[in-house]
Amino acid sequence: MAVNNTTDLCVAYRVVNQQGVVLFENDSQCVDWGGPTVSITQNCTMDEADDEGKSFEKIVAIVVPVIFGLIALTGFLGNLLVIVVVWCNKQMRNTTNLLIINLAIADLFFIIICVPFTATIFAVPVWPFGTAWCKIYQFMINVTAYASVYTLVFMSLDRYLAVVHPISSMTIRTERNAWIVILVSWSIILLGNVHVLIAYEEVPYPFNCEIRTTCMNDPAQGPVFYSCFFTFAFVLPVCGMCVLYGFMVKRLMYGVVPGGSQSAESLRSKKRVTRMVVIVVVIFVICWTPIQIILLCVYVLDSYPETGLALGFQIASNCLAYMNSCVNPFLYAFLSDYFRKSFKKLLCCYGPFKPVKVKIERTTAARPPEPVTRTTAMNNNSHAV
Repeated sequence: MAVNNTTDLCVAYRVVNQQGVVLFENDSQCVDWGGPTVSITQNCTMDEADDEGKSFEKIVAIVVPVIFGLIALTGFLGNLLVIVVVWCNKQMRNTTNLLIINLAIADLFFIIICVPFTATIFAVPVWPFGTAWCKIYQFMINVTAYASVYTLVFMSLDRYLAVVHPISSMTIRTERNAWIVILVSWSIILLGNVHVLIAYEEVPYPFNCEIRTTCMNDPAQGPVFYSCFFTFAFVLPVCGMCVLYGFMVKRLMYGVVPGGSQSAESLRSKKRVTRMVVIVVVIFVICWTPIQIILLCVYVLDSYPETGLALGFQIASNCLAYMNSCVNPFLYAFLSDYFRKSFKKLLCCYGPFKPVKVKIERTTAARPPEPVTRTTAMNNNSHAV
């Protein structure tokens, strides 16, 4: 196939897609790169290994999209349910639950914009949506990933303030401040990922004697890009949350709050909410650790094995990371009585939806129903979730 104004590349060249899968490693073919056009100038033949790769590819093209379809369906319904339940129940609009809404919104964006198109990458050998959507798709993957992890950081900080500094944080942990934190964090994350819109594009590559396309950035930028992503979207947030929970565990074990004592109910409420947030964070770490390590090995260390087993583990890790976007509603239903009762009322259609009547121990000190002493303020400083 002749192509005008092309440059022959007859040196070793490696192309890796956004899932970390090696798409092409040029060690036996000369490839012409002519802007958006790629052609193979050397005769190529498919051996038995290529046939096995085609068979594996066909299995992946069926299994992975089915898994992603289940993730998209359950995640969409579950996160939408969380948003509706909290929004319709004014008594549940505390700082913790507003952050839970924010996490559900980030997961919804991820499910609607990212999951279907990632499934398409596994299902077909080309990127059929063009460069413009490639940029938006990769941009939203990064934005929602950062939004999710830093929402968990804010939830951990909220729990830290409620448990360790219950009195001094009363004027800080308000609905207004929670909305400010949410809006500012989204603004910073959106601006901080503008470079993704520039870096990614639809790229053609040769594979088994055919020309395919994928959505990716310049391979030379991979080490810097994924080092930053691993550091700022995983290592630093997780370390920060571990430190905060370390202080919380210490305080809950001793059950002492500066300036007075806590009631047994207040302490139980704090432990219950903190346990739910901790479990959400732990599930996040479990889901994202494998793919983060694999991406680090592929793009930064260049040391990931190129075997069928390794590729299968990589695909499974990718599915596990995406699965995190649909598990949180199930955790809320399992760990929180208030969420569970609200879910049942909405799903079982017990007449018009009515807010679940719960006793909310608010953190704000505005207009207290009784004179506030240090002891009563501490006892009113937990959230019912």
